[in-house]
Amino acid sequence: MNKDIEELENLLISKTWREDDLPPERHWLVRLKSSLWQEKSALFGVIILLFVLFLALLAPIIAPFDPDAQLYARAMKPPLTVFEGRILVMGTDHLGRDLFSRIIYGSQVSIIVGFFSVFISGGIGLVVGLTAGYFGGKVDYFLMRVADFVLSFPFILMALAMISILGSSLLLIILAISTRLWVIYARVVRGNVLSLRETEFVLAARAMGGSPFRIIFQHLMPNVLPPVIIIASLYLGRMIIIEAGLSFLGLGVPPPTPTWGGLLAEGRSYLYVAWWIVIFPGLAITVTVLGTNLVGDWLRDVLDPRLRTR
Repeated sequence: MNKDIEELENLLISKTWREDDLPPERHWLVRLKSSLWQEKSALFGVIILLFVLFLALLAPIIAPFDPDAQLYARAMKPPLTVFEGRILVMGTDHLGRDLFSRIIYGSQVSIIVGFFSVFISGGIGLVVGLTAGYFGGKVDYFLMRVADFVLSFPFILMALAMISILGSSLLLIILAISTRLWVIYARVVRGNVLSLRETEFVLAARAMGGSPFRIIFQHLMPNVLPPVIIIASLYLGRMIIIEAGLSFLGLGVPPPTPTWGGLLAEGRSYLYVAWWIVIFPGLAITVTVLGTNLVGDWLRDVLDPRLRTR
């Protein structure tokens, strides 16, 4: 009997989101696969992100020099200079360190901070939004007041306080960013759950004795994943900019670990005599964020039903 009820319940839920029971043009995963090759800008963004990820993963193999090796004889050499039989593709900084190698290794920090911050903040916001939206009442009130408090606290002050107490590290930067940005996910997910919890398939699951845990994570969560994916893709570039900004201010990953924001901070004093120390890290940030924005816009156009025209 219980097995029959469970099969009937799953069949009712599948009518709203499962690929097997929906026409291909309606399921969001199918729409993503079919539209990527049609959107040239989105494909370009995906290529950029894959290229940056490739550099980050294979940095020890691709980088021609040790990123921390100092040699004053080659200090502030311009791009494409030949030094001791080797080409300095992007030149060197004021300490003679190869800028190309440092940018490649700096991509590791940006990728780690960007993806893990999105994953952690998105996971926290998803759980909080689902809980607040489904249970409502005092649970919703308490969780949303916590969210309001987090939003009211300036991010820079929070980052300064955490770094002053716990010290600067890569893990701390990820936690500081995630602690603030989970609120964005939570509010969007809560709004979607409030509109879904009184629909027929949720009422049917509840009438059949489904537990709140089962209804939330098996039935509601798949229906709120598309907006979460959109937010994550749009905020990935913002995470990279935030990390670069913190590193530029001296609040990021401490030296000698190369970061794009740290390279900008080191090169600003030599802007007029060695422009390449600032230009190339800035271009790396710009191109990477451009790729994330192109992918984010594509996901929003495909997954947001209000923007869908076909």
